[in-house]
Amino acid sequence: MQQTQKHITVLLHEAVDGLDVKPDGIYVDGTFGRGGHSRLVLEKLGENGRLIAIDRDPQAAKSAQELQSDTRFEFFHQNFATIVPLLEQKNLIGMIDGILLDLGVSSPQLDQAERGFSFLKDGPLDMRMDTSQGISAAEWLAVAEVEDIRRVLKEYGEEKFATRIARAIVEKRDVESIDTTLQLAKIVDEACPVKDKFKHPATRSFQAIRIFINNELGELKETLEVTPQILAKGGRLSVISFHSLEDRMVKRFIKQKSKGDNFPKGLPVMASELNQEFKAIGKAIKASAEEIELNSRSRSAVLRVAEKL
Repeated sequence: MQQTQKHITVLLHEAVDGLDVKPDGIYVDGTFGRGGHSRLVLEKLGENGRLIAIDRDPQAAKSAQELQSDTRFEFFHQNFATIVPLLEQKNLIGMIDGILLDLGVSSPQLDQAERGFSFLKDGPLDMRMDTSQGISAAEWLAVAEVEDIRRVLKEYGEEKFATRIARAIVEKRDVESIDTTLQLAKIVDEACPVKDKFKHPATRSFQAIRIFINNELGELKETLEVTPQILAKGGRLSVISFHSLEDRMVKRFIKQKSKGDNFPKGLPVMASELNQEFKAIGKAIKASAEEIELNSRSRSAVLRVAEKL
């Protein structure tokens, strides 16, 4: 396990092994974070290899400065959904040997109360991965309609008490502004008539609002769809998901691209006519018992790997 600034990189070796790194290959780490995966990729690259890292988190950009002296490494402070224009500028479309995505929120983001991601620590209700862009969770909750809040909680958090929670949020904001994480966590807690003894009542609501504020699923969908044009033949896609909505999207994408075009049942079609773009590499991989013991946040992680045909 690699550890930087008290951050343990989830499925470190499994995700990088999934890339099948070639010494002279060109790779993209679409979610640099604190650089755990990037550092291991660089260890496997030869002097002619290249690694392009991307992250929209300003603190990730600071961490990336530690690697700037490595001429094989380039970092860009932007969203991984903007990968196509970036690679077009570098004339690298169709030349990438591997793309790695480590989705969701990182441990450092959760641990820093001022980022507003945690319902266990009091801080400003922000939740933006890039604090220089967009509106914060507090700003959105201050103006959103009950139905919009309910839809977000239901769609992105699969929250069964979405209606109760949405109404409680709007009722509370009419009395006082909702500016902090613990304020919101308390509102959600009090609105839930039944508690899960294994999960904090605010878990799903915080996840849902964070996903919405950062358009996480929309950007994941956009990025997955462009991977066939980005990757070289034999290039790998390695994706770590942390909740069912992400994993379902990745699983369906790989299945669809591995299956190819849909033809009427019974129609004689040769394999070469299916336009298959990917093949799945192995089965979904989860963290080992040893890793979960070291880092409980790896418990929900799922890794899926595919290769471009």
